[in-house]
Amino acid sequence: MVDYERAFETAVTAVKTEGRYRVFADIERIRESFPTALYHGEDGPREITVWCSNDYLGMGQSDIVTDAMIKAADRVGAGAGGTRNIAGTTHYHVLLEEALANLHGKEAALLFTSGYVSNEATLSTIARILPDCIILSDELNHASMIEGIRGGRCSKLIWRHNDLEHLEDLLKEIPADRPKVIAFESVYSMDGDIAPIKEICDLAQKYNAFTYLDEVHGVGLYGKNGGGVSQRDGVSDRIDVIEGTLGKAIGVMGGYVAASSAFVDAIRSYASGFIFTTALSPVLVAGALASVRHLMEADHLRQQHQERAATLKALMVKEGLPVMSSPSHIVPLWVGDPVQCKAVSDFLLNKHNLYVQPINYPTVPKGSERLRFTPSPFHTDEHMQKLISALNNAWDVLKLQRAA
Repeated sequence: MVDYERAFETAVTAVKTEGRYRVFADIERIRESFPTALYHGEDGPREITVWCSNDYLGMGQSDIVTDAMIKAADRVGAGAGGTRNIAGTTHYHVLLEEALANLHGKEAALLFTSGYVSNEATLSTIARILPDCIILSDELNHASMIEGIRGGRCSKLIWRHNDLEHLEDLLKEIPADRPKVIAFESVYSMDGDIAPIKEICDLAQKYNAFTYLDEVHGVGLYGKNGGGVSQRDGVSDRIDVIEGTLGKAIGVMGGYVAASSAFVDAIRSYASGFIFTTALSPVLVAGALASVRHLMEADHLRQQHQERAATLKALMVKEGLPVMSSPSHIVPLWVGDPVQCKAVSDFLLNKHNLYVQPINYPTVPKGSERLRFTPSPFHTDEHMQKLISALNNAWDVLKLQRAA
């Protein structure tokens, strides 16, 4: 007889043995009090400061967003009522897709239920539509991109992270008339480094390749109107497909792609991950629409966000903490061991009421475990001084290395 429960228990035990078992923090966000939240622990609820949220600009708790959602709920109710093809396309969906296309300077956009789904569904569909397609994927691409490429069952080549020379070497070997897609991200969220987008576009033009850019950690945060790193660098028009999320800087939930009308129509018509799932709630869509419209005019928030990230990095460097260098808003602090990484996280939460989640394998390679801080415009100097003091305490008590 097959012992099914034993198989599942054995799998979980293996993760625990490696020190990378994940425990969810039971958090209750407090509207208009970001980054303060309530943590529901064994001893009851207590206030904590959140340092690892992807709600980078606090838009998930903004009156601009929540008021729009309340009005939408009062007007049309909670759910979309079906798939986009069957009664699920509300006017809010249409307006948001228009706004997202405008944000990126594209002809059209298409909404998905999450950024993960938009990557997985779109990349797998591209591979099926383009005959004998080959996808060239940066080695640090997100799991959703990897799964999308795998699901397309096409040929793939993996190029060394941000290595233009290696990418060109691979492109040279592909016949000129064979369809090829270069898939990469703008901001890589674990290391915080940024892709050389212009140079990748140059190679794509030289070798007649199609470009697919994941901007999930750039949308809302870079560019004059929040169109991402590609907008900041003035190359949005050279990217064939820009993929983004509504769940990070925009502060709500969902994903999308923005591209030509022909491309969007093809994905809309062929992608199973779009066709066969219930449409996003119009309440969420209304909130996202309000957020996008606001962020397109809120460059001051982006400037504050960059200043806060730079300030935190400088404070960590000054204290000799092993902060990993990055040109983006991501602030990774090196630990290098899964057990120690969780120990630091637990210490900060239990002793100092500071929450930052340990980042372990498979999110990052084994031996590169870290804490990932995401300061927002609402993290004050006082917040930062308390964090630095707590980190110094943790590094001393737990006897951690200060050199990455």
